[in-house]
Amino acid sequence: MTQPVPLGLTPSFGFGDRIGLATPGHVLAMKRAGKGIAPIFAQQSIREMTRTGRTPQQVMEDAMKGARHAGWEGPQGADADHLKTPIDVDRTAEAGFCFFTIDPSDKVDPQADSYPPDVLAARFKEISGEIDWIGRYKGKTIRLPNGTRLELTERDCLRAAVKYGRAINLAMGMASHIAAAMRRTGRGFEIELSVDETPQPTTLAEHYIIAEQCISRGMKLVSLAPRFIGDFEKGVDYKGDLKAFEASLADHAAIAQHLGPYKLSLHSGSDKLSTYALVAKHTRGRFHVKTAGTSYLEALRVVARHDHGLFRRLVEFARARYDHDKATYHVSATLDGVPAPANVRDHHALEKLYLEQWSDVPAGRGFTAPGRQIMHCTFGSVLTNPTLRTELMDVLEQHRTTYDQFLAEHFEHHLRALQAGM
Repeated sequence: MTQPVPLGLTPSFGFGDRIGLATPGHVLAMKRAGKGIAPIFAQQSIREMTRTGRTPQQVMEDAMKGARHAGWEGPQGADADHLKTPIDVDRTAEAGFCFFTIDPSDKVDPQADSYPPDVLAARFKEISGEIDWIGRYKGKTIRLPNGTRLELTERDCLRAAVKYGRAINLAMGMASHIAAAMRRTGRGFEIELSVDETPQPTTLAEHYIIAEQCISRGMKLVSLAPRFIGDFEKGVDYKGDLKAFEASLADHAAIAQHLGPYKLSLHSGSDKLSTYALVAKHTRGRFHVKTAGTSYLEALRVVARHDHGLFRRLVEFARARYDHDKATYHVSATLDGVPAPANVRDHHALEKLYLEQWSDVPAGRGFTAPGRQIMHCTFGSVLTNPTLRTELMDVLEQHRTTYDQFLAEHFEHHLRALQAGM
């Protein structure tokens, strides 16, 4: 089995594993339905590693061991996700990661969209010594490959500078550090840029300026994750107008084709099945989908089937932690939206309330699955609680085949939905 390598423009799918036991199930899903899509088995953000008490080396070793034991022989990548500091880069490069996702969100001004003209001008004056590219774009008109005309007004450029100027500079510094770190290893690498963790969608003008700046300044950009319109909440399907999403997606994909090409990436991409065929179609197969918490939820499903008492305690614990743990996640679930375990006597009903994804409600029309989001966001608290972690791991070790099968079935849905658009 080969070690992780850059995957280039090959369509790719990231299988995050917060526990360390999921890779064999991920491999089984790839063998069933992953034709034409390259996997990334080793994928975890620094934030997730901190919450689970794992190191980059442990994440890599668990994924490589799982892939080897499951008989994976094809190429695979390894995603050091949501990197914010040079130290994050050094730790993950040393562990063998080769796909580096830069997250400069700490330098994004999330209020820029709401600034009136005088405030926007004042904010730009504050950073004008750090930004020298406004004139490069102001008044420019670009005809995209799909026929859309993109006109960059002065306000578009000022807003992009205020909102993302410092973030772009941070990203370029991180990219330089990644290049230097990987030169020392002698291994190939590629970079993804994440600008999706903002309250407002990324406009076409912002996408164009961000990507053009990064590419023209030498970033080895293979993928970009914009903040798409609609809601990409954790653990549920897309919430929003799919027709509007498709129209916007087509334009974002046209920018990626025009400037790169590079891939478009769906973050919080798990369970967004209603969007997958559209993403595959409009990107012409140049996409990356990133998942993580959905594999943890399938682990909880194993517990729900084999240890009813433990599952009830996990639900109670998650409800107690949810309001604290949800702070860094985009979710709409509330504790009032789903009954407490004491009020649900039937074990199958409890599983459905807290883990069900597939619903009779059409995708994209407001289905929130509050129980599923409650369990999704509290993984760190569960996995760092010594008693609960030990009991959870014991159940999974005793029922590894069940866990593999649940994961394979779950991700077969994802992969086939993507292939429908390819």
